[in-house]
Amino acid sequence: MKQLGRIDVALLPTGGTFTMDLKEAVQAAMAINPTVIIPIHRSKADPQEFKTKVEKRSKIKVRPLKIGEAYKPT
Repeated sequence: MKQLGRIDVALLPTGGTFTMDLKEAVQAAMAINPTVIIPIHRSKADPQEFKTKVEKRSKIKVRPLKIGEAYKPT
């Protein structure tokens, strides 16, 4: 993941069932180092906890979306 180059927006699964769990997703976020992350497949993960952990350790912005909400870059 560290070799991907510049990433603007990353969609990372955080739910832990057949996907990365919260801890693994935070590690992936640090490796990818995108500008923005949108947590997905988060049924068993608190998106606010993910946001806090990532933003505390980096300059990455985490944008949890509500059902039906679209991401619009600022």
